[in-house]
Amino acid sequence: MEKTVFRSLGKFFIALLFLLTVHVASSQNDAYKPRSPVRLGGGIGLSFGSGYFSGTLAPSAIYQFNDQFAMGVGLSGTYSSLKNRYKSTIVGGSVLALYNVIPEIQLSAEFEELSVSRKYDFDGLNSTEHYWYPGLFFGVGFHSGNVAIGIRYDVLYDKEKSIYADAYVPFVRVYF
Repeated sequence: MEKTVFRSLGKFFIALLFLLTVHVASSQNDAYKPRSPVRLGGGIGLSFGSGYFSGTLAPSAIYQFNDQFAMGVGLSGTYSSLKNRYKSTIVGGSVLALYNVIPEIQLSAEFEELSVSRKYDFDGLNSTEHYWYPGLFFGVGFHSGNVAIGIRYDVLYDKEKSIYADAYVPFVRVYF
């Protein structure tokens, strides 16, 4: 578990360094204003390796009330499999609030509700699980233009039921 946390934090700091570089390079565009208060974005994930596949699609939309505060909703869907031994389908939705303390620092709160369906087949032992899993995340990130990158913490984390390896989850948010 410690290796997972260190890997997540390592990826977070590499992404933060990248975002800082992008921010410095685009500092001449300080007058950024969204064209519409409704901003669309989300995330796409793809992971594969020796017999393993995982794909995620997570669109979201926020309403930008002012330069500091936004609220929105999101949907997510994930499919994972491991060589006829494991299959998982996860679908759900979330509501989130974003607050920019200063233009570069963004705080977030997000409630996520997921329907999890897992099927295991290990050495002839078959198991199927279907359950709902809630997540309540509080996060902090670096914000520049359309992108925010940071880390969030799930206060409801349950290592037996969560789809995440750890209560700390790095994020990248992009809204246009």
